[in-house]
Amino acid sequence: MTPIEIKAALEKSLKPDQLSTAAEILAEHSTDKWHASATPDIVVFAEKTEDVVAIMQFACSEKIPVYTRAAGTGHIGGCVPVHGGILISMMRMHHILEINPSDGVCITQPGVITGELQNAVRKHGWYYPPDPASLKECSIGGNIATNAGGPRCLKYGVTKQYVLGLTVVLANGDILKTGGRCHKNSTGFDLTSLMVGTEGMLGVVTEITLRLIPHPQTRAMLGASFPDFNAAAAAVQAILDSGTLPSALEITDGFTMAAARDYLGADQLPPGDAYLMIEIDGNTETVARELPALHDFLLGHQALRIDTAPDEAACERIWQLRRDFSYSLKHTGLTKLNEDIVVPRSKLVDLVNFAQELQQKTGIPVACFGHAGDGNIHTNIMVENYADPVIKKKADDALNQLFTWVIKNGGVISGEHGIGLAKKPWIQQALGTVSMDTHHAIKQALDPNHILNPGKFLD
Repeated sequence: MTPIEIKAALEKSLKPDQLSTAAEILAEHSTDKWHASATPDIVVFAEKTEDVVAIMQFACSEKIPVYTRAAGTGHIGGCVPVHGGILISMMRMHHILEINPSDGVCITQPGVITGELQNAVRKHGWYYPPDPASLKECSIGGNIATNAGGPRCLKYGVTKQYVLGLTVVLANGDILKTGGRCHKNSTGFDLTSLMVGTEGMLGVVTEITLRLIPHPQTRAMLGASFPDFNAAAAAVQAILDSGTLPSALEITDGFTMAAARDYLGADQLPPGDAYLMIEIDGNTETVARELPALHDFLLGHQALRIDTAPDEAACERIWQLRRDFSYSLKHTGLTKLNEDIVVPRSKLVDLVNFAQELQQKTGIPVACFGHAGDGNIHTNIMVENYADPVIKKKADDALNQLFTWVIKNGGVISGEHGIGLAKKPWIQQALGTVSMDTHHAIKQALDPNHILNPGKFLD
């Protein structure tokens, strides 16, 4: 069907301002934060579950591809409409429907911005912990699609651990209700967890019930520099071996430190070729006791300089430095291929050593920083121009070596971004034959016409 015919058919169920074939709207919805781009035939702005039902019933009958997009902040090309068709924007479904401290839940639509949800529940004294770095712009629906994480997942877990129930519109337009508002549920298969992280390939999520926990009374941080990455990684393990479980434990390598000195000024960074950020939270008395003890502990593990952040404002200054690391890498003028690989924590030093070897072998700079506490290190392949076919081939070869090494060493190729288009070439190697067959069987059962997010790793 042509875009005009699709629009005419959908106008029978939806309002005219919910449908657009305008060039600028199609262009805006053709990509995410990754470099891939493809133009949909039409963008449909869903406002309620019934809208999605009507879209899916029509798409199923006509076998038209359907892609779902919220804030478009993904890093993997997961929402790119590679086969055109209908792109459903969830950004008008941006309402928090309920915050219920008595049940410890909130109910939200998928277009709600993650940071705004956190702020809303905090006003009630409650806490939604998952904190992707892009929380001020990413959506809950996108977090569900990729099972997003963030620095605080070391202590609190990733998105999946907070999803109690979902409303999902299936490929044929049926409404699937999974889970509910109970914090324990062993009734039937765990279809809620099945849906989280499926990148829009099994259904369209339109309503989400999330688990909330009481908000910690306070938090504090330490920022510690070390002579090298090995010393910082050893400190990470020592902290955890000591019985301390920080809410966040972030590490940065020498390449990133050098880029930050160039971007921010040499006097803005402490000495050393590695930096560790440790956040603790909890009761006020406990944090006040743990902070100086942790400070002294780090001094005994090769820390060169330790910056103490005993309150919210000081913590934000350290977190701003963490955010500035990303800006620093962009400031180099190189394209950052941000790979969210995960290795067993004991392999942190091996990973960075391998990254340095890869850099020497290929001539492509590699920058490593991220969530040291759970082994989720963002390993950034830094290239001059990824659109250049020669450079792209060289970079893809470096990525192939990286992913192969990660899988061989018991790691995984994605910890929080998902697979999308970016990691599609390595999914078979990552999952293995039996797991891939199982994925295909589930896809066939729920989307036999393969109209949901086609062109991705289940093709």
